[in-house]
Amino acid sequence: MIVSALLTSVGINFGLCILFLTLYSILRKQVGNINVYAPRLAVEGNSKQTSHFSFESLLPSPGWVRRAWQASEEELLSSSSLDVVVFVRIFSFSLKLFSLAGVVGIFILLPINFFGTQLNEIDIYDIPYKSLDQFSISNVEDGSKRLWIHFCAVYFISVVVCYLLYDEYNYISSKRVQCFYASKPQPHLFTILVRGIPLSDGSNINDTVESFFREYHSSTYLSHVVVRRTSKLHDLISDAKKLYKRLIHLKSMSHQRNRESGFFGKKVDLVNHYEKKLEDLHENVRRGQSDVSLSGEEVPAAFVSFNSRYGAAIGFQFQQSINPTEWVTEQAPEPSDVYWPFFSTSFLKRWIFKLLVLVASFFLIVLFLIPVFLVQGLTNLNQLETLFPSLKGLLSIAFVSQVITGYLPSLILQLFLSMVPPIMKIFSSMQGLISNSEIEKSACYKVLWFTVWNIFFANVLSGSALTLFNVFLDIKNIPMKLAVAVPAQASFFIAYVVTSGWTSLSSELFRMFPLMWNYIKPCVRNANDEFDVPSFPYHSEIPRVLFFGLLGIIFFFLAPLILPFLLAYFFLGYVIYRNQFLNVYAPKYETGGKYWPIVHNTMIFSLILTQSIAVGTFGLKKLPLASSLTIPLIVLTLLFNEYCRKRFLPMFKSYPAEILINKDREDYNDPNIGIFLDELVNAYKDPALMPIRYSQNDNEHNAPLLEEARGSN
Repeated sequence: MIVSALLTSVGINFGLCILFLTLYSILRKQVGNINVYAPRLAVEGNSKQTSHFSFESLLPSPGWVRRAWQASEEELLSSSSLDVVVFVRIFSFSLKLFSLAGVVGIFILLPINFFGTQLNEIDIYDIPYKSLDQFSISNVEDGSKRLWIHFCAVYFISVVVCYLLYDEYNYISSKRVQCFYASKPQPHLFTILVRGIPLSDGSNINDTVESFFREYHSSTYLSHVVVRRTSKLHDLISDAKKLYKRLIHLKSMSHQRNRESGFFGKKVDLVNHYEKKLEDLHENVRRGQSDVSLSGEEVPAAFVSFNSRYGAAIGFQFQQSINPTEWVTEQAPEPSDVYWPFFSTSFLKRWIFKLLVLVASFFLIVLFLIPVFLVQGLTNLNQLETLFPSLKGLLSIAFVSQVITGYLPSLILQLFLSMVPPIMKIFSSMQGLISNSEIEKSACYKVLWFTVWNIFFANVLSGSALTLFNVFLDIKNIPMKLAVAVPAQASFFIAYVVTSGWTSLSSELFRMFPLMWNYIKPCVRNANDEFDVPSFPYHSEIPRVLFFGLLGIIFFFLAPLILPFLLAYFFLGYVIYRNQFLNVYAPKYETGGKYWPIVHNTMIFSLILTQSIAVGTFGLKKLPLASSLTIPLIVLTLLFNEYCRKRFLPMFKSYPAEILINKDREDYNDPNIGIFLDELVNAYKDPALMPIRYSQNDNEHNAPLLEEARGSN
């Protein structure tokens, strides 16, 4: 890619960013758009939007930027969750890292690369038509003493990344402890999930669980709830919720809209029709609840609650039986976080589904190589002219060729990539995970490594799928092959940062699809006025941010021209996401900051990959001593990672006995702890089995049913 093609891509995306930011600053002030741009504030009743028209509302204003920037971390923590703080700190971490890296990369490494003569002599007046390889390490002469500066830069970025990672890991783990001490008693800290409950002749699961825990945990055992198969009931209640919303919508419309033509020209009163259907549905729910309760459709699993956090920790962390496949325990999720469909799946089915998900993920990766290789074809103008000779005249136009090679490849790749997170979340939900947060965290891992493989390695080592896999079969020569291929793709990834980064962030703020639905909804017959406050899609956004961090670390010494574009992305993301967390997203469940180990591991992987590429690069550049001296850096990085795993990771798996006992002692003086323990008995009852009522009284019409339907989601 030449410089002018990159500038074309930057210009297009910069224009789109300015357009989206300007439209957002105007549309957010318009009456009726609060459900789009501040649904959280609307539900909480904190919206300050005025209902009268003013000319000032038609003018863009940057006030939202100031409010998002000035919001403190404590405000984010109190209004959202520790997961939100962790996500925002990914951006602050990246800004610190790439600000330091940018000083070295832009003011030291970039001039050295640019004034090298490995590729050809520099003509400063012909820069727009030069290849971007001119700005990479490829342009430095083989054996040049200047390469020692790049060697020092690799050590510099390694030290900076490790220092910042240690500081962040230490801060977030301490923040996790602070949040624990500041929190009120929470059901999931007093409860464990027990699976693999063995049954003897003449006994049922309920009696077996009570007998076991009264014998071996007599001083701390409180109660238990046996899990039943209720997937059909959840579906019925979900249908009831949808039907209720449709009924409420019909009642809010005019009398003419409540009637429509039936068969043979007959008129049907839709309100009565839906009321009858809802009544029948309610009766089916009650009958299903009775059948499940009486027929004993039990799953060999139970939520067991204790009268202290430490008692629950003992039950969770110790093996309960001589046979490790029986009485298997794990920490219970929050009651609202339980993924109830999981419990209808047997152990054998879970094992089969895990295997199927592994196979399906592999085929998805292979299938995605098709658009990747298509994109790589678009970046090569000569190859395009060979494949499509009829387009030769069109491709000879400078602007057209610049758009096709500079902007279109990243756009196509981003469109295909947007389909991956929903698919990975479906895959994760099939694996038998017991909570929505675990499903989202599992999907986050899948999307992250899918992105690293298919966006980075597949583009860098472009060719056939067989060639791509053969590269990794030859482990010994991987550094050399990456050293050749990675700098050559710097231009593509710069364009990718601009397209997938800048534009996606501004479109996140603009919220195009919710805005369109807000104006289309009044025209849709079955739409209703209720709306749900969205939850943040960590499984799609964290991998995106971490991938940009990986690109920055790798290209820091290879092609530092990428750093200004990354800094712009992280600054824009820091402001936009803080605004979205304050106004748009509300947490439905959280992990307590457990996403940070994913961040840490990804940064370490990026660092090891960078160091490995440096080994190959200095070898190719005929600087074998520098190549050899980089190998110890890999060992030191791995040792640092192992230390962090021993020092911080256990805090993210479970809380230590010290703080559990201290918190339990505080409860002794809490007059409300008795009320909490009484409520804990029913905290993990399946929402599908909770009693519901239905009345045709308009004042009470289905309110309990609606609450139950909500609780089942």
